[in-house]
Amino acid sequence: MGEMKAVLFDRYGPPEVLYVGRRPVPAIGPDEVLVRVRAAGVNGGDLHDRTGKVRLVTGRAFPKGAGIDFAGEVAEVGAAVTGVRVGERVWGLLGRRTGSMAEYVAVSPRRIATAPGNLTPEEAVSLLAGATTALTALRDKAALQPGERLLVRGGSGGVGSVAVQVGRLLGAHVVALAGGKNLGFVRELGAEDAWDHRKTPLSALGRFDVVLDTVGTEQARVRRLLAPGGRMVAVTVDFARPLAGIAAVLGSTVHGKGRIRFFSGNPDSALLAEAARLAERGDLVPVVDTVHPLDRVADAQRALEAGGVRGKHVVRVAAGQTPAAATP
Repeated sequence: MGEMKAVLFDRYGPPEVLYVGRRPVPAIGPDEVLVRVRAAGVNGGDLHDRTGKVRLVTGRAFPKGAGIDFAGEVAEVGAAVTGVRVGERVWGLLGRRTGSMAEYVAVSPRRIATAPGNLTPEEAVSLLAGATTALTALRDKAALQPGERLLVRGGSGGVGSVAVQVGRLLGAHVVALAGGKNLGFVRELGAEDAWDHRKTPLSALGRFDVVLDTVGTEQARVRRLLAPGGRMVAVTVDFARPLAGIAAVLGSTVHGKGRIRFFSGNPDSALLAEAARLAERGDLVPVVDTVHPLDRVADAQRALEAGGVRGKHVVRVAAGQTPAAATP
């Protein structure tokens, strides 16, 4: 099928190492599908990949691609694949690899589902990773119950802004920590209380049954906010001190009553389909901070690094379709 555009980098470094190059369109196996990518999300993991903070995992082979999630439509279906049709609008994740900021991706059908019909590709991909992460963290890992107090650290970010909504759906009393300019925003998403993380001492927040940490710093201090029987779920560690962060999580798991549960999301099609149903019902709403063109991906990562994000930065890979619900 020739070549395609893709975001690449040839060395670890600042956002300027990113560029739009060309790669062969991936050839699919009999049990794969080829997806024409319309939009991809900018995630915290992309920053760690690019800077080399996880180089023990990502290695030194270059060039490397960027991006883990995508929304688009099926371009080709492998001979052994059933239940997926060419032209179907889908969303998904690549699993344990990167490269979704490209015009095409080859992926297992277990990693995709029909995209929400009421959302554009940019809206859909802004919701995808946050929704699957928050559902897994709060419902499956922490078993959040109605009436429990939930603290979301980083309540205005890509994961936090969806976690606030999921906490509300599960009937919790949601408290969010965010930047001062975003407090009204997270209250609109469903937080009953919102506090400026720069000005509010942790000791003033009270006790919580569940803490969702999307920040990664000072996890030992944050864990002290747990009530008896409380659960803390971390979706990241402090990459400035990764060994200390991992040690805190492991030590808590072995010795602590207020356990820190850490996980790295890798959702399947069933979870993606569930998130799509919640989006179509309006139970989860996408929050797009900014849509960036493909050739400005460095700006997108730079903006995420700067902080203060509301929802998700998104990269438009190719012009997308309108939502089915909006089509006359």
